[in-house]
Amino acid sequence: MRFMTSSDKPDHATETPAGPSAENAPAPTGVAAQDWATAAADPQYRAAVVDLLGALAYGELAAFERLAEDAKLAPTLEDKAELAKMASAEFHHFERLRNRLAEIGEEPTRAMEPFVAALDGFHRQTAPSDWLEGLVKAYVGDSIASDFYREVAARLDADTRALVLAVLDDTGHAGFAVDRVRAAIDAEPRVGGRLALWARRLMGEALSQSQRVVADRDALSTMLVGGVADGFDLAEVGRMFSRITEAHTKRMAALGLAA
Repeated sequence: MRFMTSSDKPDHATETPAGPSAENAPAPTGVAAQDWATAAADPQYRAAVVDLLGALAYGELAAFERLAEDAKLAPTLEDKAELAKMASAEFHHFERLRNRLAEIGEEPTRAMEPFVAALDGFHRQTAPSDWLEGLVKAYVGDSIASDFYREVAARLDADTRALVLAVLDDTGHAGFAVDRVRAAIDAEPRVGGRLALWARRLMGEALSQSQRVVADRDALSTMLVGGVADGFDLAEVGRMFSRITEAHTKRMAALGLAA
């Protein structure tokens, strides 16, 4: 997965996170105002958080592998080194999640295993055919997942929320991807149409994969629709996906692509 909110992005890459801004967000209440030790007394909430951390951890590990693989497609040594640096950042995020699972008494591999098939399937379905498709996938596709996790994080206990937001932090891919893709479109405008179709496919596949993961995990789905902690009601689910779609449209514009 990966996750673009860096302050060093170029002006044309400015975007708004899908969730409410910090200054406009209401003060945390319920579980969101508790620490992990208090919130985890509810076994169903604990199970949902373990699922969430397991999904994130495997997503980070898969992102590390994918960026390392994409580096082989890089046209220059500078580009190759940049992707290698980003891959390293993803692996450090994975380590933080793995360590946290161990700290709370969960076996990290067991927590990740339920999500391997879905995430691997997503990456098989969206394997880039070239360097530019790989950049668009990292910028657009991964950011959709990032937006979803940020929405969920607002309803987590304070300790888990801080960890989730930290591992969703930018790895530097945003400005790099935008610069390279826009330069390619400027040099050959026809590229834009192909990449726009690719980005729309990524959007559909990412949303479908997220829905499948949630549907397969009872504790996670119950938390998201309000059965545990301060979950979303059905109306809020709709608003959440509207915010994610709006953020996607802004990212497409940053790349110079039509949504």
